[in-house]
Amino acid sequence: MKRILITGCGDIARRTIPLLTRRYRVYALIRNPVYGEHLRKLGAIPVTGDLDDRQSLSRIKGVADTVLHFAPPSPKGSTDTRTRNLLSVLSAGSCPHRLVYISTSGVYGDCHGAQIDETRAVNPASMRGKLRVDAERQIRAWAKANRVNANILRVPGIYAADRLPLDRLKAGAPAIANDEDSYSNHIHAEDLARIAVAALLRGKPCRIYHATDDDEMKMGDYFDAVADGTHLPRAPRLSRAEVKIAVSPMMWSFMNESRRLSNTRMKRELKVVLRYPTLNAFFNT
Repeated sequence: MKRILITGCGDIARRTIPLLTRRYRVYALIRNPVYGEHLRKLGAIPVTGDLDDRQSLSRIKGVADTVLHFAPPSPKGSTDTRTRNLLSVLSAGSCPHRLVYISTSGVYGDCHGAQIDETRAVNPASMRGKLRVDAERQIRAWAKANRVNANILRVPGIYAADRLPLDRLKAGAPAIANDEDSYSNHIHAEDLARIAVAALLRGKPCRIYHATDDDEMKMGDYFDAVADGTHLPRAPRLSRAEVKIAVSPMMWSFMNESRRLSNTRMKRELKVVLRYPTLNAFFNT
């Protein structure tokens, strides 16, 4: 049986593990052993190690043929040291044959509402996006040097029943007026887990894929759809300048950037059929 290592064992990893256990022996890297029992129940074998501590990772050396790298960068510094530590340890043993990395669509920065595909040049404005670009570059260089098939999934906003902006709506936080609003992109957490598995099975060598649904919604329309679907009041609409003052700098970094991601390559090459192609499909299921 093939062996797969998952780093970053959060929500998406926990949704992915049950899709893998028939085909792979799944190892899950965890920093805190308290999470081990839950992962065992899902069918994974916990391995304790910390991506911030290179010396703690010796147990994953040569353990897997395939790697799902879901761990986000550390917010400190301008280099993704977690990815650097992981790749260093993987190189010290027998290198895996495949690696899939979950990145972010934030690597593109503000595209002013343009529809873009995976050939668009990266231009991150936020430190979050810059760290992901650094991780992508590390992975692509490492994959080329070690002849590993590495795929990068550029992922927009993730939602699920337990990942909706309900607190924001309940608090009456504002959205941008429609004529000034930004386009945003989304993917359901279950679909993202299935896309990650599809990339393992069918991803072309060193290929980037947009892991996004079919919606082309402005962010305020997304908040409205969530409000309507959960029977909450819609967010008040304010001018762009007023919203910038009213929300946190982190939230503004999301609201300020506007782009429409094409998922044509994902559908054509990975053969993905989305369970939730639109937000309305989710609420009407």
